Amino acid sequence: MLRITDQISLEDWELTEQFIRASGPGGQNVNKVSTAVELRFEAERSPNLPQAVKTRLRKLAGRRWTKDGAVVIQVEDTRSQARNREIARDRLAELVLKATQKPKRRIPTKPTLGSKKRRLQSKKQRGEVKSLRGKIDPDS
Repeated sequence: MLRITDQISLEDWELTEQFIRASGPGGQNVNKVSTAVELRFEAERSPNLPQAVKTRLRKLAGRRWTKDGAVVIQVEDTRSQARNREIARDRLAELVLKATQKPKRRIPTKPTLGSKKRRLQSKKQRGEVKSLRGKIDPDS
């Protein structure tokens, strides 16, 4: 069981781990030992997550969210299988914890009177500069 908050904990049946061969450092060991971990969390079917958290998790997960509603996290940072497994579980916990936090509602603001006046003044100045660029009339 993976505890996220006091209310949310992920059961073992929701998590599946698969060990695969990693790329990167490790020399010949990389070709022999499956140290990279692929952690799969069945988020859509999880009874422990509220619907609002699932929606935010889908947005935060991005490409890691699959069509069948699972979050897939791959870790091949270290040469140790146990350490990679630990990192994957930490990343999943961090992602779910971030999804539990409700984002602050943005309150749209209006521009101040001073900023409106400054903007119009600069537009007027720019227009005057451009009007002076015209051809000079030889008669006047």
